[in-house]
Amino acid sequence: MLQTVSEWLWWERLWLPANVSWTDLEDSDGRVYAKASQLHAALPCALGLLLVRYLFERYLATALANVWGIRDSVRLPAEPKPILENYFRCQARAPSQVDVRSLCKKTSWSERRVQVWFKRRRNQERPGLRKRFCEASWRCVFYTFAFVYGVLALYDKPWLYNLREVWAGFPRQSMLPSQYFYYLLEMGFYLSLLLSLTFDVKRKDFKEQVIHHIATLTLLSFSWISNYIRIGTLVMAAHDSADILLEGAKVLNYAQWHRTANAMFVVFTVLFMLTRLFIFPFWLIHCSWVYPMEVFAPFFGYYFFNVMLLVLQILHLYWAVLISRMAYKCIFSKLERDERSDEEEDDSDSPRERDHKLSHKNGTGARDRANGH
Repeated sequence: MLQTVSEWLWWERLWLPANVSWTDLEDSDGRVYAKASQLHAALPCALGLLLVRYLFERYLATALANVWGIRDSVRLPAEPKPILENYFRCQARAPSQVDVRSLCKKTSWSERRVQVWFKRRRNQERPGLRKRFCEASWRCVFYTFAFVYGVLALYDKPWLYNLREVWAGFPRQSMLPSQYFYYLLEMGFYLSLLLSLTFDVKRKDFKEQVIHHIATLTLLSFSWISNYIRIGTLVMAAHDSADILLEGAKVLNYAQWHRTANAMFVVFTVLFMLTRLFIFPFWLIHCSWVYPMEVFAPFFGYYFFNVMLLVLQILHLYWAVLISRMAYKCIFSKLERDERSDEEEDDSDSPRERDHKLSHKNGTGARDRANGH
C-alpha cells in the first residue's frame, strides 16, 4: 500500500507538465536540478535559526533594549484562587457580569475584587515590552539580511526584468547555488516561526499568521519540487522588502521614537500596497497564471501553485485593510497602540475606562497591528 501511495504522490502529472518526466530533471551535462530530498535541510536550518535567534535576543537585542531604556512595567500577580483559575483556563479570560456575580457567590469576594483578579491574571499572560522589542528586532534583522541576499541573487538575472524569462526552457532550468541557499534560508525561517508559535507574541490575527506560514511553506516546497524556482525567488523578494520597514517601525516605537516610527510605518504602508496589491497580483500572479500557457499546457501543479498564490493574496487584502486603518490613524490622530495585541490593564480600569484609555495610550505600537509576512 505504501508503494501505491508513493507512486500516486510522485505521479509526474501532479508535479510536471505533459511530456516531462522525472528522468528529464536528473543532473546531466553540467545542469543541476532541485530535488525533493533537499527539502530535508529546512529542518536543521530552522533549528539553527532558532538558536541564532535565541542568542541574538538574549545578548544583542537585550543589550539594545537596555541602552534605549526599554523596561517591562511592574505587574501585580493575581493571588491564588483555584475557582477563578479554573474559570480563567476552562471558560473565559474575561467573565461576563452575570458570571462575575456567580463567581462572587462561590468565592465570597466582592465584584470589584473578582474583576481585579481577572485583570491581573490577564496581565500575567501578556508578553512584556522587552519581549516584543526583542522579537521585532530579530525579525527586522532577518528580513533585512534575506532581502539583501535576494537582491544580490536576482539583480543580474534576466527574469527580474523580463518576466517571460521566468518560463524560458521550463522545467529544464538548472538550479543556481544562490537559489538553493535563498530557498533554504526562507524555508528555514518560516518553519522556525511555526516551531516558535507557542512562545512568540500572540496577536488577534494568530490564525491568519498560521495560515500564512503554512501556505508559504507549501508554496516554497511545491515550487522547489516542480522547479518553479525562478518565480519563487521573485515572490520571496517582493514579500521581504516591506516586512523590513514594519518590524523596524515596531522597534522604534517600543523605543519611544514615535514620530520616526510613524513615518516609517507610513512608508511601509506605501511599500506594502505597492508590492502586495500591485506587483504581487498584477505582475507575479499574472506571470505564473498567463505566461506558462505560452510554454506548456496546464496541469495539476499549475492550478495548485496559482491557487496557493491566491490564498496569500486574500491574506494580503485582509492585512491591507488593517494597515490602511492604522496608517490613517498614525497620520490624522495620535494612536500609538496595537489593536491586535492585548494591552495591560490597571486595577482601576473599568471596561469603559479601559477602552477609552487604549484609544489614547502611547507606547505599544500601531505598527504591530499588521503582520503581513
